[in-house]
Amino acid sequence: MLSVQNSIFYRPKDKKLFADQARRNLTRPEGDHITLLNIWEQWVETEYSMQWCYENFIQYRSMNRARDVRDQIIGLLDRVEIPLTSNPDASDIVPIKKAIAAGFFFNAARLQRSGERYKTLKQNQDVYIHPSSALFEVNPKWVIYYELVLTSKEYIRQVMDIKAEWLVEAAPHYYNKKDIEDESRRKMPKTVTKS
Repeated sequence: MLSVQNSIFYRPKDKKLFADQARRNLTRPEGDHITLLNIWEQWVETEYSMQWCYENFIQYRSMNRARDVRDQIIGLLDRVEIPLTSNPDASDIVPIKKAIAAGFFFNAARLQRSGERYKTLKQNQDVYIHPSSALFEVNPKWVIYYELVLTSKEYIRQVMDIKAEWLVEAAPHYYNKKDIEDESRRKMPKTVTKS
């Protein structure tokens, strides 16, 4: 789904309100990755229905491309004899979020005190959640993002909220506890004044 994420929704000029409502109905508060998963699961439940895509303003061609990629991945898993398993508790998305965080640990960002911008953890770059994101006005403290896009600002797209400790858990070779300390708890350097 990430490989076609920019071309999933369409918004005809004469049906903008309907398209926006359909998108809101498919959006999940846990972030864009979980929204994409929700769209996929609903499409699978309809047995890959073109009509469902039409009714929800989803690009059928893009969904078929995502299905082709999935089929290729399944074929690779079969070839190397890795069994395909599903999350046993479909209501528990934490394992899915942890897996995504483990895959994109280098794309982590922390909300700054201003409450509007983020800083990437290792590159220390100011970034903003893209307006198309499910988390645009939510501003969770910690996020993982899929891509960085430069327009009028540096935007992060395909954003998901995470817990900071997942970064150390998934990538102890890259992060340590100091990297994820709460800013308010960090010790400020002492200043020396001469009298």
